[in-house]
Amino acid sequence: MEAENKQVIFKGFVEGTPKETDLQVKPGISIKLKAPKGSGAFLVKNLYLSCDPYMRGRMRDFRDSYIPPFVPGQGFCFLKPIEGFGVSEVVDSDNPNFKPGDLVSGITGWEEYSLIHRTEQLRKIKQDDIPLSFHLGLLGMPGFTAYAGFNEVCSPKKGEYVLVSAASGAVGQLVGQLAKLLGCYVVGSSGSSQKVDLLRNKLGFDDAFNYKEEPDLDAALKRYFPQGIDIYFDNVGGEMLDAALVNMRIHGRIAVCGMVSEQNLSDPRGIHNLYNLITKRIRMQGFLQSDYLNIYPRFLEDVISLYNQGKIVYIEDMNEGLESAPSAFVGLFSGRNVGKQVIRVAKYE
Repeated sequence: MEAENKQVIFKGFVEGTPKETDLQVKPGISIKLKAPKGSGAFLVKNLYLSCDPYMRGRMRDFRDSYIPPFVPGQGFCFLKPIEGFGVSEVVDSDNPNFKPGDLVSGITGWEEYSLIHRTEQLRKIKQDDIPLSFHLGLLGMPGFTAYAGFNEVCSPKKGEYVLVSAASGAVGQLVGQLAKLLGCYVVGSSGSSQKVDLLRNKLGFDDAFNYKEEPDLDAALKRYFPQGIDIYFDNVGGEMLDAALVNMRIHGRIAVCGMVSEQNLSDPRGIHNLYNLITKRIRMQGFLQSDYLNIYPRFLEDVISLYNQGKIVYIEDMNEGLESAPSAFVGLFSGRNVGKQVIRVAKYE
């Protein structure tokens, strides 16, 4: 049996803000829906693909990172698409650990069908009442990033004052809810009135503000945190991090999760207020969720339980079809998405 296999390819290294034209949806070539005998691989049908800001880093000609860059033009030369996290269904297998019909979550190609050789970072999905796409967000890399970053890096305590930037995004929305469940006072920043409303009225934050409407971020933080900030969960870097440093309390903690405000700049800005790390004895730490894989089983157990009890919610922004992938990805960097950005490639039947 054969099928057309549409792909998304990366055209060349990017300077500045990614554009839709940096990616190309390539018409499908016909492939056999069989895993080659003796390969130990298995063929999957991709159901959902995840758009994540870290992928912007792979579009630079920069190799001193935790993950290598995409290879420009690789789709033209080798018919290999870009890759990212996905939820997929096994179609055919030459691997005894995976059988047709299995659902898996992990790294896959941005295409309709992928042949998977490396299985180390794949996880089988148990079918339950949780939407399959949530395995890319709430139960996937962003959710685990939120859980590990907040609990392990921030060392939170009940009653502390917490600021979350990009608070309605894939990571921030869970950080805020976990902080509220612990008994913290939580304020989120976001980039639109719609997102502010979601933070206050659906995600349960104590308060929220639109940073685009604040000409002075230092003054804004003093307004929302007159007593200072114990924990800043940073997803954006830049001016918000600078303002937070001035407003931290003694022995505050800053978890540096992302720098989305710097993702588009070939000449990144510096931070001016680092002296506060000394005077206020602040601990500021960057981290990757992969540093904490030992607690992943606990994360799944805790978050699934909280979701099933209705104690947390999760917001997705779903785009339909592989053709929408370039637009969905680029939208991350203008704040167009509301919640976790996901692409539905095919319906699960």
